[in-house]
Amino acid sequence: MGPSLLSFYFKSALLAFEAQQVVALRMLRLAAGGALAQRELQRMTLEKMMAATEAATAAAFAMAAGKSGLGITHDALRGYSARVRRNRRRLARR
Repeated sequence: MGPSLLSFYFKSALLAFEAQQVVALRMLRLAAGGALAQRELQRMTLEKMMAATEAATAAAFAMAAGKSGLGITHDALRGYSARVRRNRRRLARR
């Protein structure tokens, strides 16, 4: 059985919540300025391009595997969620 719509809603809501935390933590880092802020800005830009590429690749493989639209969306969302979660943990440590 494939992923459920309720599961998708829950995962999307969690991603939105964690993404807001990452934005807030990044804004604090950028506001502080300096070399750390510059590295964060470069990292953020690169990560966004990589995340979009990974999501598109995951969606393409899911489509090729014959998954449903919801299954394709779940696969694409999984990569974004993992990246956001890692960034939240990393930014909160410092």
